[in-house]
Amino acid sequence: MESRSFLKSWGAEYLDDGAVRFRMWATGQETVALRIGGEDRAMQASGDGWFELRVPQVLPGAEYNYVLADGTVVPDPASRAQTAGVDGPSRVCDPQSYQWQHPQWRGRPWRETVVYEMHFGTFTPEGTFRSAIEKLPYLADLGVTMLEVLPVSQFGGQRGWGYDGVLLYAPHSAYGTPDDFKAFIDAAHGLGLSVVLDIVLNHFGPEGNYLPLLSPDFFHEARLTPWGAGIAYDVDAARRYIIEAPLYWLKEFNLDGLRFDAIDQIEDVSEKHALIEIAERIRAEITSRPLHLTTEDSRNVIFLHPREEDGSTPLFTGEWNDDFHNAIHVFATGETHAYYQDFARQPEKLIARVLAEGFAYQGEVSPQSGEKRGVGSRGQPPVAFVDFIQNHDQVGNRAHGERLVSLAGVERTQALLATLLLSPHIPLLFMGEEYGETHPFLFFTDFHGSLAKAVRDGRAKEFEGHSGYDGESVPDPNAETTFTMSKLDWNKPESEAGKRWLALTKTLLALRHQHIVPLLADAGCNSGHIVDTAEGFFAVSWTFPQGTLSMALNINDEPQALPDLPGEVIFASPNATQALPQNSVIVRLAPRDAK
Repeated sequence: MESRSFLKSWGAEYLDDGAVRFRMWATGQETVALRIGGEDRAMQASGDGWFELRVPQVLPGAEYNYVLADGTVVPDPASRAQTAGVDGPSRVCDPQSYQWQHPQWRGRPWRETVVYEMHFGTFTPEGTFRSAIEKLPYLADLGVTMLEVLPVSQFGGQRGWGYDGVLLYAPHSAYGTPDDFKAFIDAAHGLGLSVVLDIVLNHFGPEGNYLPLLSPDFFHEARLTPWGAGIAYDVDAARRYIIEAPLYWLKEFNLDGLRFDAIDQIEDVSEKHALIEIAERIRAEITSRPLHLTTEDSRNVIFLHPREEDGSTPLFTGEWNDDFHNAIHVFATGETHAYYQDFARQPEKLIARVLAEGFAYQGEVSPQSGEKRGVGSRGQPPVAFVDFIQNHDQVGNRAHGERLVSLAGVERTQALLATLLLSPHIPLLFMGEEYGETHPFLFFTDFHGSLAKAVRDGRAKEFEGHSGYDGESVPDPNAETTFTMSKLDWNKPESEAGKRWLALTKTLLALRHQHIVPLLADAGCNSGHIVDTAEGFFAVSWTFPQGTLSMALNINDEPQALPDLPGEVIFASPNATQALPQNSVIVRLAPRDAK
């Protein structure tokens, strides 16, 4: 098995002789000391803002901090583990300490992917890496193949979504230790499940970020993001910190891929964009197993997702497809506020276009922004798009965190679930969706004082005017009840309704693996075709070398006559025969060699 360690430019690293090299970049400091074993040791300036110190005979688990000239004590920005949150001591870790139980794991091909998005803190009552291991047999039996875990980098407080991480290399201590996270990944591999990590490289959270104090040069003050000053990706030390983080997580934790959050906010003026360098290095340095790299990007672009003639991906594998969700949501609920206004007019036509071509917006003007959005996407294969009818963002960024079933009803949501799981795009389920979870998933944090007030007030103001809620009705993100309300109800899949929903999901996933996945082995571009659309109805087909797949969905209260769709029925809602009644779907498959 390949090495399970990564020598970072920053941080505490064991050397070949057993000593530990401590290294940090602090252009804003004249002196820095290492505090370890109750002693402060001056670090040596090595040029260009770097400080280093080599210390022999440091045991794994040893606690340390950096001490600045004015006495300020800070954690290591490249800490592998924290003792007590973002402000506490960092811990020296031996990356080779964990004994992998499934070193033979070699991953799964992308075409088999069914993503299950999960948040450790709310997935189980305990909210830890270790407790989540107990649910892995359930997920393997369900038929999903990939677990996509929300960010785990150490963030302020005990509870949060994880997108405000500040120590990019340290698993969040409330979830467990680095070895606990490795044990979760290892156990998943033993059951045939891939694991990918959502990673945030566009900003740092508001609590526990000492980088502006250590190195103001880490940021470009004039380049603003929604979360503050932009990261200086063109500055060597900052670039190393950012670019090495993905490699670190993939190598030391044996992950199967990464999802890169909000990459449209990564503005890099370097000759080679940081994202391209990241992807190229990953592809060059890890070759023993398939790695799946997906992006979230509101621009609807494809330049990061080229395909080789054999279908392989030299950079990124696929892109989260918000257009699919947004069109489906308007189609199912009729909501047209905020960004949903872009999908208010004939959403069924937009869904059909997404399924057939990739994006709904391919250069058209967005009504919300008044600007053109997107590029042509017909040249991408269906597997370049990760689709979902709900996810952490789209549920959690509602004022009350309602899931789709609470907005659209059971029958409609199940018809949309079938559409999701039986299309040739890559499907994503949000935890609990498989059994019809009705608990909300709310926005929650664990801040205090003025920061807590700012987050609370900002959250209330966000929904003024367009969501139908006054500010006082928005749950306080910092209240512990907001967090506990968001935990999955594991009694629900044991209920009669939950069992029926779970059985439907299993059936759909079994059909996907049997009929859809084989079509995707050589699925190329320009395969989709819009067959028909009408109010509340659409029909789409895809032609592949191995056959033609067709799908039709109707949510209108009037039955819809079925167009001529070739092949045998592989799935149909009850009573979907000659016509589609309300909230029903039919899927047909005509193998190429069928007579």
